[in-house]
Amino acid sequence: MRVMGIDPGIAIVGFGFIDKNGSKLTPVQYGCIQTEAHTPDEDRLLHVYEGTVQLIEKYQPDTVAFEKLFFNRNVTNAMSVSQARGVMILAAKQKGLPIAEYTPMQVKQAVVGYGKAEKRQVQEMIRMFLNLQKIPKPDDVADALAVAVCHAHSYVLNSKINEVLKK
Repeated sequence: MRVMGIDPGIAIVGFGFIDKNGSKLTPVQYGCIQTEAHTPDEDRLLHVYEGTVQLIEKYQPDTVAFEKLFFNRNVTNAMSVSQARGVMILAAKQKGLPIAEYTPMQVKQAVVGYGKAEKRQVQEMIRMFLNLQKIPKPDDVADALAVAVCHAHSYVLNSKINEVLKK
């Protein structure tokens, strides 16, 4: 199974593709989509959308996992990031891909085993899980890989729960 993990943003979108084969996780590709500051939001959203479509077409994931947004102050930034997240979800759904969403606490719990883990702990666990030489930068990339790892660990259990709920 190939998972695309996404850490949504308007300036920087972190992405990471991993393959899960049994219990083995292998990094395929990771990086970020960046937009220019002081560019109209509609142009930034188009860039994020097109970048997401290109990545999906190139790396052919089986599923896409997003980090759920959490904002406590900056409403303006929350709106822009929400719009960017929306165009990325649209890109995934247009390609017929199932999506999953995880809160930051769920990601930390799945990766570190503690829902209130520090960012550095999550990054180091991602480096170790995926056998990387160094922690991916910027932080958004490591976060996207953490979302992908969270989904890879949670997928089987979530599938079984959904099967039971459908009956």
